[in-house]
Amino acid sequence: MLAALLAAWLSLTSVAVAAPTAEACTRDFLKAQADAYLAAQTAGKADGLKASSSVTYTQNFKEASVATGILATPLKIDFNRTIYDTTQCATFSEIVVADSAKPYVLGTQLRFTDGVLSKIETLITTKGDWLFNVAGTLRYAKQESWPEIPEGKRDTRAVIQAAGDAYLDLFNDKNVKVPWGNPCARLEGGSYVQPSCNVGVPSGIKNSNRRYVIDEVLGTVDIFFSFAGADPDSHEFRVENGKLRFVHTMTVMK
Repeated sequence: MLAALLAAWLSLTSVAVAAPTAEACTRDFLKAQADAYLAAQTAGKADGLKASSSVTYTQNFKEASVATGILATPLKIDFNRTIYDTTQCATFSEIVVADSAKPYVLGTQLRFTDGVLSKIETLITTKGDWLFNVAGTLRYAKQESWPEIPEGKRDTRAVIQAAGDAYLDLFNDKNVKVPWGNPCARLEGGSYVQPSCNVGVPSGIKNSNRRYVIDEVLGTVDIFFSFAGADPDSHEFRVENGKLRFVHTMTVMK
């Protein structure tokens, strides 16, 4: 009798373990969802996105409609790079559209809840935005190498985030110690600053409302924030051995 009860208990336990309540947030899952987003933006149709019926969609930090926003506009993507955050179940994609008539550099953070897309935040920069030059952005972004970092050499999430935060904190506090890499290259609009990123950093600027996507495999963090508490901004940082190696920025001028 005891043996029968034990067998039944083990059977029920096995079923419970084999049936998770939510889809695991793996790197493969995030890659598939990011690919679906890029395909949707290319087609100008969001039908292929695995989105919640109550998905939040913003453009330049303002609520927008998927049906009428940039996601409903077909765009020929000339370059993209995506990072994957399995801890927060989020992605960030940098997108360059080098159409001479309607050029864009987009930055999009996607966030997922229980395997479903729950939030889309897109920054849209174009002519008139800070240092915007799509040809320069495309040229320099394509020439950089951001390979996966070998597992034994990867920085922790805390180290990667701290490097990005230190850079943004320097804008308001010149005593902050930033882990500058040597060399370090900054792609800002279409301008390219190298071999040092410690050039032209402004003063007296508080950068608030930060949202992060962190990828330890690529050593990268993207931060959405309000520049000087006002302008929608994205700064993406590549960190190698605890030091800043690349910085990509986009700032929407209101």
